[in-house]
Amino acid sequence: MAEHLYIDETPDEVKNAQGLHLITQSTPNGQKVQIMLEELKDAYGTSWSTTIINIMTNEQKKEWFLRLNPNGRIPVLVDNNQDPPFPVMETSAELLYLLKVADKEDRFGFKDDLERSQCLQWLFFWHGSGAPYQGQVNHFSRAAPEKIEYAIKRFKNETLRVYGVLEIRLSGKYTGEPRDYLAGNGKGKYSVADIGTWTWVKGWEKTGFTKDEMEPFPHLLKWIDRIAARPAVQRGIGEAYNMQK
Repeated sequence: MAEHLYIDETPDEVKNAQGLHLITQSTPNGQKVQIMLEELKDAYGTSWSTTIINIMTNEQKKEWFLRLNPNGRIPVLVDNNQDPPFPVMETSAELLYLLKVADKEDRFGFKDDLERSQCLQWLFFWHGSGAPYQGQVNHFSRAAPEKIEYAIKRFKNETLRVYGVLEIRLSGKYTGEPRDYLAGNGKGKYSVADIGTWTWVKGWEKTGFTKDEMEPFPHLLKWIDRIAARPAVQRGIGEAYNMQK
């Protein structure tokens, strides 16, 4: 089956990769899996290789890429430990795949079924109800050929609403107990739910939100800083994943 994955145009570093291989660019979505792999490296010594592409040139729309991810979006994780190699698309699915194959002690997941359900709920909440809105703010504010105020206002307000949901969770508004992380009992535990959410939310300023607009979310801002202090997170968004000029 491997012959269906790769063609002549597939980069040699992709078709000849061993073990885990990540095809990415350091966007918020790419950074999710980059951070997870860096965390696994610190926790277990996990190794992988990386191909960085430039999505502004539509490399991800070429056939070699579409054979790995028909949706034409980064990142793509290819597990060459499987025979044939097994490609994984969609960031939340990639994080969960890495939990299964590389996080044997559930350091970034949960063994308890109810805690695991919490983790899935918050991971999917951001995947479906956060990133799409913040992405639209970015698009209509910066990339759209015409500034449509209705669209900008609508998606900004919805993103701020979602930030408010995260603030409720982290502040313990209805439980009386503030949390450090999104999932897990008590104050919670750092997990893929946080990784999958943080890479977008930490860019609130670049998205165009002001400090006044973020003032209602003090626990969310502390959560951003708490995760940003992790060495693996710093590496996962760092120079190693920047495009070479």
